[in-house]
Amino acid sequence: MIKGGSFLIEPGDPQQVFTPEDFTPEHRMIAQTAADFVEGEVAPHSEELEEQKPGLMAELLKKAGELGLLSSDIPEAYGGMELDKVSTTLVTENLVAGGSFAVAHGAHTGIGTLPIVFFGTEEQKRKYLPDLATGQKIAAYALTEPGAGSDALAARTKAVLSSDGKHYLLNGTKQFITNAGLADLFITYAKIDGEKFTAFIVERDTPGFSTGPEEKKMGIKGSSTRSLIFEDARVPVENVLGEIGRGHVVAFNILNVGRFKLGAGCVGSSKYALKQAAKYALERSQFGLPIAKFGLIQQKIARMATATYAAESVVYRTAGLLDAGLEGKHEGPEAVKAIEEYAVECSINKVLASEVLDLAADETLQTFGGYGFTQEYPAERIYRDARINRIFEGTNEINRLLIPGTLLRRAQKGQLPLIQAALGLTREVMGMTPPQPDGTVLGEQKLAVEMAKKAFLQVAGTAVQKYMDKIDREQEILGWLADMAIQIFAMESAVLRAEKALGRVGAGNAALMMDLAKAYVDETVPQLETTARATLGSIAEGDELRTHLSVLRKFTRYTPTGVVATQRRIAERILDAGGYAV
Repeated sequence: MIKGGSFLIEPGDPQQVFTPEDFTPEHRMIAQTAADFVEGEVAPHSEELEEQKPGLMAELLKKAGELGLLSSDIPEAYGGMELDKVSTTLVTENLVAGGSFAVAHGAHTGIGTLPIVFFGTEEQKRKYLPDLATGQKIAAYALTEPGAGSDALAARTKAVLSSDGKHYLLNGTKQFITNAGLADLFITYAKIDGEKFTAFIVERDTPGFSTGPEEKKMGIKGSSTRSLIFEDARVPVENVLGEIGRGHVVAFNILNVGRFKLGAGCVGSSKYALKQAAKYALERSQFGLPIAKFGLIQQKIARMATATYAAESVVYRTAGLLDAGLEGKHEGPEAVKAIEEYAVECSINKVLASEVLDLAADETLQTFGGYGFTQEYPAERIYRDARINRIFEGTNEINRLLIPGTLLRRAQKGQLPLIQAALGLTREVMGMTPPQPDGTVLGEQKLAVEMAKKAFLQVAGTAVQKYMDKIDREQEILGWLADMAIQIFAMESAVLRAEKALGRVGAGNAALMMDLAKAYVDETVPQLETTARATLGSIAEGDELRTHLSVLRKFTRYTPTGVVATQRRIAERILDAGGYAV
């Protein structure tokens, strides 16, 4: 099994990377089922959903359940389909055109249901999972509190055992809970006796439990978002989920899956935005020409497609890693351990894809011009709905701290040889001559990725040497290290995918993927160099800094070539296809 985070110190192998070109006919059928459901059942009710027509969301979720769209992660023994992670990713990606429906679906099937799949007792699984699989019951996830958002362990909701020992009495408030208005059960966290952070399954009809009014939100207006109120809420002791005092294990591992799935949803939304932008650019004329003929519009289309391609490559590469790690494990501690292995990659998925979606949403609205600012056109809702994704599942700032924090923690425990790689780099640099591309079509881009990994090791090693065990106080440095790790994983995923396609007979999109991979590296290497320089400039000064920058220049010798021509070819393919065409 490929170890999580090892992409920073090991060369990538295109044959070991799962890509969308590896989809089976079954995968494509699942994707089509999800897309057809949105087009036939959800889209006709989009306005009613935005207005939260009573009962409509629950009804649509039940219809999705009838098609198996709620049960892909649930084991067959409990009425589920027990599909691989690639399949569940495809479902998530292809429901996004349903807008707020996709949010309700994701909260139910992911963070709402998976805690029971992974941590539930046999009795809990048999009691709840069959109804969750069909939509007879809807789930929600209740972690956030008014004073404890990103700092989840600071939760103040308390649980006290009743005098008869049969119930826990919960008191406190949860905030911003998706599906709160329609859910039948809530995965809730409270501190037993104010100390032991523990997960509970709370049913809607629990005495002492109620919900607040609907929040008035900027976007995803069709999804239900309310607070939960616990006033001596009587939760049966058998509804403790997982071990007492180990609620953080449930919470954080489920968030890993949530982050990965959110990345998949953002990829689907980016494709949807690009389709709308391409369609409008072909229809709208100015100065006697469709605006699709203008270079700056083509540049927007190309940048959206390039970023989306990179994010898509990352998401399905991660899905392949998860499937390999989860082989034969669909529930219980072994499955949890397999998912935790890729916590870094899951956070990368979340940060990268949510920020790619923001780019796509912004450029789509700009392509529409003034019309994009009106509710008559889709760009306005795309723009509003996109913004929440940088906050959901742990803010992007929190995830940027988690990425290097997890890497360094594993390095200190000897689980990932980052420190050894950094020390080896120091010896290598002393006699280093500039390496040359291998002469293949993507040789320069592959070399750029290899050198970017060395740049990361240089900067990370310098930072650790400077701050030692106090590095967790240097959030700006950690944030920059996270950016470099994200850029490396994305560049490598894009390049490996194109390289794999080039070696495949009959891969009709290989030329487009080569352009997309090149364009992504062209844009990203200068960004990575700027980040590395800023980091080193914040750590060192004088002759030491000049030495570090001299070494960095050896790692970032990459010159983007033919940028405009590459972008024009990409835009032409996207516009000809009327949307994302990879």
